[in-house]
Amino acid sequence: MPVVLGIETSCDETGVGIVADGVLLGDALATSMDEHARFGGVVPEIAARAHLHAVTPMVRHALDRAGIGLGDIDAVAATAGPGLATAVQVGLAAGKAYALSLGVPLYGVHHLAGHAAVDTLEHGPLPRRCVALIVSGGHTSLLLLGDLARDPVIHLGDTVDDAAGEAFDKVARLLGLPYPGGPAIDRIARDGNPDAINFPRPMTSRHDPPYQFSFSGLKTAVARWIEKNADQPVPVPDVAASFQEAIADTLTHKALAACRDHRADTLLLVGGVAANSRVRHLAEQRAATAGVRLRVPSPRLCTDNGAMIAAVGDLLVRANVAPDRLDLSADPSAALHGALLRGPRRGRPV
Repeated sequence: MPVVLGIETSCDETGVGIVADGVLLGDALATSMDEHARFGGVVPEIAARAHLHAVTPMVRHALDRAGIGLGDIDAVAATAGPGLATAVQVGLAAGKAYALSLGVPLYGVHHLAGHAAVDTLEHGPLPRRCVALIVSGGHTSLLLLGDLARDPVIHLGDTVDDAAGEAFDKVARLLGLPYPGGPAIDRIARDGNPDAINFPRPMTSRHDPPYQFSFSGLKTAVARWIEKNADQPVPVPDVAASFQEAIADTLTHKALAACRDHRADTLLLVGGVAANSRVRHLAEQRAATAGVRLRVPSPRLCTDNGAMIAAVGDLLVRANVAPDRLDLSADPSAALHGALLRGPRRGRPV
């Protein structure tokens, strides 16, 4: 039962997780979010410095919570991309250092594969075929998944501009709400009417690509509505609830259409925006109506964390996938082809 150490530093969270045989043994998380809040978004150099200070203590905390020592680690997995360039490099460098010093294999994994893999820690192995909706601050993608450790990931559609989480942050700023925008809008929307304003559902006409997303225009529609009604106080709860409803409606409509069209009976909903209460509730309703099984991790595992990277590494180790060499480079804009940053691989590393 190999024990895998996972390290995640793609943005502003320094996450460490320890997984063995599909079980999360221990994890730890530090965030530099408060340092970025006054800027209204993540500042890469501030994030990188915070990772440098936090990564070793977080490894110690995760080991303590797991009740093991460094000598018990059998493999290391680290996010190698995508993400903020300097932030990713800190975590990957740390992963290389631990792998080299311990004499264990290194796996440079894709950040988005981690979001998909983390659900296995709570709900067991993924089915042989499922649709995954990965929705976060930087990514909104519909994927067709097979064996996550061995098979290529098939992209059904991605966002052509702003990701959903990015739109949440920008609309929150328009409404005078704090960063990060997603949780702030989720909270205040509970006091609003989601039908108060009929904001557009982007790229949902029959002439649009069925699985692609676009949220820049929705953000602009909110800004124009506020400008048009500048002679009266902004009804922040109603605007937030109506905007959130447009996001949730668009995401779940396309996700369930993908399940239907590709004959998948399971929908995996993951990523930071999967923690949004309205997105989760509407996905539950529509999945139940369509006869599709919905799998969503608990909110704490939806946002960036080390457990998700350890979960990918655990799948790769158990599938006997060849590890990476220690000269692996980070790729901040890496496309998702498989669990490993460089895509599916069998046999010995080149």
